Amino acid sequence: MQLENLNLNYWAIAPEIIASLTGVLLMLVDALQKKGARKLNAAVALIGIVLALLSVFRLGESANSAANVSGGYFGGMVVIDPIRIFFSVTILIVAIIATLMASQFVRDEGLPPGEFFTLLLFGTAGMLMLASAGDLVMVFLGLEIASITTYVMAGYRRYDARANESSLKYFLLGSFATAFLLYGMALVYGATGTTNIAAISAAINAGQISYRALLLVGAAMMLVGFGFKIATAPFHMWTPDVYEGAPTIVTGFMSTGPKAAVFAAFLRVFAAGFAGGAPGVGTDLHATWLTALAVIAAITMTAGNVIAISQKNIKRMLAYSSIAHAGYALVGFVTGEYASVAFYMLVYCVMSLGAFAVIQLLARAGDRKTEIADYAGIGFEAPGLTFSLSIFLLSLAGIPPTAGFMSKLFVFKTAWDAPYNLRWLVVVAVVNSIISIYYYLYPIVVMFFRPLAPGFVRPRVSVPAAIALIITLLGTLYLGILPNRVMNKMGSGSGAAQSAQTHVLNR
Repeated sequence: MQLENLNLNYWAIAPEIIASLTGVLLMLVDALQKKGARKLNAAVALIGIVLALLSVFRLGESANSAANVSGGYFGGMVVIDPIRIFFSVTILIVAIIATLMASQFVRDEGLPPGEFFTLLLFGTAGMLMLASAGDLVMVFLGLEIASITTYVMAGYRRYDARANESSLKYFLLGSFATAFLLYGMALVYGATGTTNIAAISAAINAGQISYRALLLVGAAMMLVGFGFKIATAPFHMWTPDVYEGAPTIVTGFMSTGPKAAVFAAFLRVFAAGFAGGAPGVGTDLHATWLTALAVIAAITMTAGNVIAISQKNIKRMLAYSSIAHAGYALVGFVTGEYASVAFYMLVYCVMSLGAFAVIQLLARAGDRKTEIADYAGIGFEAPGLTFSLSIFLLSLAGIPPTAGFMSKLFVFKTAWDAPYNLRWLVVVAVVNSIISIYYYLYPIVVMFFRPLAPGFVRPRVSVPAAIALIITLLGTLYLGILPNRVMNKMGSGSGAAQSAQTHVLNR
């Protein structure tokens, strides 16, 4: 391909460039500043993330440009569309909240701040690459950058054996899942002759598949790889141990940002790349992965919610909750409705990160207080934190008028109204939502209706941490009361996918 045909546009990757350069700058700043100084690290990281967020908003103006419609930028490696814009904003919001919380975390733990914020920035850059990927090669690069940084962050508390174990488990199992994903990509390339997602879709639509079985096996292996990254059953077994052992702020970060980024790539590959097709090729593939995802969604919701009931550690409980929420998001995924999935992931990221932020403050240095029994009677001793945690838990349960209720309503409604039979999946999802109310309400009962546990010390909340809590709390309420203002931003990006999917399944 000649250089002039690559459609080079460095503004199209401005968010990734800004996040990466800020990470490099932060390493220099950390090396040159006085030992023990920490405020400058967080400030530099926060400025870089905000600039990246502003560049995403600027990209939104060109989401429907002729250049992007004709094949994207850098030879189709990068695309700009509503999916990329919305998920990029979600990822950067997560990064901002995590940075605000991490400023207190590194101080309380006595850990080096420069490396932590650098890893956070590089991980954010990898997630942004996943959201913008228009090629399987870009998907792999973004996934590896995001994964490697989170492997290291999971074990950042180096003196803690639990964190070390968490990091090692995450690394070994993550590498194994990546091998599945990469080999699946290789098989898809062998079947279609391309790694470009739009070209893969075109080849399937035209029936230009060399080996149909190769394409099916490749798609199945990619499904395994993506399933591990978003923690769907039966690829979820790593989640509770890693979430419990990692520092709480890292748990909150890697349970939200990377999951949203992988969902963006997952949507683009399966709901766009593998959608449509000639009879006997693309139609069979599409119906196969659609059925598989519906079954996986049902198993994931059920496994996550049922096992969460028996958990006594609140981080493990939220780990299984995260698994269940991945299942809820898949309900919208199988309808091909981008807007409902994107909105669901935004809501999940805000309320889950808020819950982990409160847990970090209550657990104190070393995560010493993460058992639900440790929260006994603290409801009116630290009312700001406990009432905030109660709202986040109620939102995760889907209680109105919180954002969690509206996100589930949108996802379930799209599945119920789908032109193909998904009502059984909605029934499973609603039953699971009812089951989840028990374990979400249990910590609230313990906090407000049990005697005060001995040795309670009112946690200190720094100004950045307070700002992070306010952002997540207001976001949880705003997205629940006025969701249409956000949903309307995604509406134009979902119609095409919905109509294409309907056409295939009605053939």
